[in-house]
Amino acid sequence: MTNAIEARGLVKRYGETTALAGVDLAVPAGSVLGVLGPNGAGKTTAVRTLATLVRPDEGSARVGGFDVVGQAHQVRRAIGLTGQYASVDENLTGTQNLMLVGRLLGMPKSDARAKAARLLGRFGLDEAGTRQVKGYSGGMRRRLDLAVSLVGDPRILFLDEPTTGLDPHARNDLWHAVGELVADGVTVLLTTQYLEEADRLADRIAVFDAGAVVASGTAAELKSTVGGERLEVRPADPSRVAEAARVLADVTGETPEEHDGLLAVGVPDLNLPPAVLRRLDEAGILVAELTLRRPSLDEVFLSLTGHGAGGAAPGQRDEEVTV
Repeated sequence: MTNAIEARGLVKRYGETTALAGVDLAVPAGSVLGVLGPNGAGKTTAVRTLATLVRPDEGSARVGGFDVVGQAHQVRRAIGLTGQYASVDENLTGTQNLMLVGRLLGMPKSDARAKAARLLGRFGLDEAGTRQVKGYSGGMRRRLDLAVSLVGDPRILFLDEPTTGLDPHARNDLWHAVGELVADGVTVLLTTQYLEEADRLADRIAVFDAGAVVASGTAAELKSTVGGERLEVRPADPSRVAEAARVLADVTGETPEEHDGLLAVGVPDLNLPPAVLRRLDEAGILVAELTLRRPSLDEVFLSLTGHGAGGAAPGQRDEEVTV
């Protein structure tokens, strides 16, 4: 499969801060790459570099078959970009925002109006098209922002934390819209701090930390690096948590983690959970909760970086400051 986005050894420095430290990426056409990482990990710098807004200090990248430095104009014609914050003009209506971009792209006025109407319909903004954007909700603004990035019919779309600050309903609406774009063959590079977002939308995931890709693969592949299934047990009697932990350790050979009375332990052998339950029953320890599950992306994050997705990477400033 042809790669729509390729990067090799991308390096970008800002004074003494290295925002990108030799990044390699490959995104097959028609797929979604989720880029995960804490603030300051290099996600936004990577997007800006691939979108020709930032010139790399070292390395190379091709987007849509074009070099991001030597053929920047062709790259810009091939892509759409939605940044972390809605970039629409709040004093214009939804229709006017879309028509403005269409006219800037050289469309005749009638074509720009028709494209605006189609995009407003696609994103459920038909009735809001004649209203000023200042009266839109956060979710409506983000949908309009995504619509604006599609005026030029790009086949490659960069979404830099597009659902930041949205409520769950608005986030789901945007996820649905992105899914429809991918079904139409659009290639998407999505940066996010929402692990559920990457799990749901991305075909493959690249984990950034301190300006480098520290792991990549499918969500299942990344989860497998943490270990197999995990067993979680919560004794009904909080005073017996320590006793239950000794049972889990004895049966599984691993010391369980404990958080607020919930014990968690890896179980490489699926015969172990029934054995744990039998031993707890024999000890007279009543179980209020027992769950067998795969590791989460959050646990992958913690194992790879030592911190969660929302915090700043050690030694890094927030990207809004560094780029």
